[in-house]
Amino acid sequence: MKTALLIFSVAMAVFLTWLFFSPVSISPSGWQPDADPGMTGAFRRNDALEGVVRLTPGLGEGPEDIALGPSGLLYTGLQDGRIVRFLSDGTIIDDWVNTGGRPLGMQFDNQYNLIVADSTRGLLRISPTAEIEVLTDSVDGRRMIFVDDLDIADNGVIWFTDASQRFGQGEWRLDLIEASFSGRLLSHNPQSGETRVRIDKLGFANGVALGPNDEYVLVNETLMAKIHRLWLKGPLAGTRDVFVGSLPGYPDNLSFNGDDLFWVALPSPRQKILEGLAGSPFMLKVLARLPESFGPNIPPLGWVIGIDLSGQVRHSMQDWSGAYSGVTSVNEIDGRLFLGSIAMHTVGAIDLPERSR
Repeated sequence: MKTALLIFSVAMAVFLTWLFFSPVSISPSGWQPDADPGMTGAFRRNDALEGVVRLTPGLGEGPEDIALGPSGLLYTGLQDGRIVRFLSDGTIIDDWVNTGGRPLGMQFDNQYNLIVADSTRGLLRISPTAEIEVLTDSVDGRRMIFVDDLDIADNGVIWFTDASQRFGQGEWRLDLIEASFSGRLLSHNPQSGETRVRIDKLGFANGVALGPNDEYVLVNETLMAKIHRLWLKGPLAGTRDVFVGSLPGYPDNLSFNGDDLFWVALPSPRQKILEGLAGSPFMLKVLARLPESFGPNIPPLGWVIGIDLSGQVRHSMQDWSGAYSGVTSVNEIDGRLFLGSIAMHTVGAIDLPERSR
């Protein structure tokens, strides 16, 4: 009995030493989260997303974003680097290309090239004949390590995000725990080859969408659960403000329907454990040492919201059944919403809610 107790005591001492004092790759300094409205008001719990149909069976891991091609085909990128083409009914056409990286956000330009935010390779241009070209992979002499999402202005300028300068796509969780605030909104001009930093010090820079007539560009700051706006035209050009703040979930990709609504994917509600430890660098390091399964309990929730041009929430669509969860993108195409997710192996689709038709 004494021997067993001694072994247990030694094991616990080793475990606690590891848990509290072993080296970690993060260097948190502490941060202050904004208020969390929770599932109240426009965000109250509902089942409006429970009609999602899972398309593209056997597609592969993590169709993070969806783009409509000039021929009517849909495109999505997977964790293994493939970009797959499929029909709106979910029929897979082919594995079009493999970028050799991790394709995330994507959009077609006016020359029918697919522009891809590849987390490891940078900003890519893929021609209609499937030739891959790196447009940019660095800025100010420093290589990007987590290119995330993009949108393209009418003048051809590509607006995109570099989520973190500390951690790549495979370690996104560590960036959120450390709160490095190293994310950036950038622009790239394919004609001049110039890449510029437009907004820096973002807590995990994510989704990007240009507003009507390219008057402004929106960028999601995932960690702070808010959407920033940078004005590009008019008397406010060059200034920025908060388009929507204090969201009850962490925003991922962002898209504009071309008319009057921005769609925002919320892969997770706000996490009380993470935000409760935000002011304690020591405890954030403890959290980073724990396996992901011991971290915050993220429910199998599918959640998208629609925000009008004044920043008012017009739709909050949720699915608590787990049928399609961890939504990372939502794109309005031909009367339906197409959903992507790094957690799923299929693309999701659902008819538009009546009020947005």
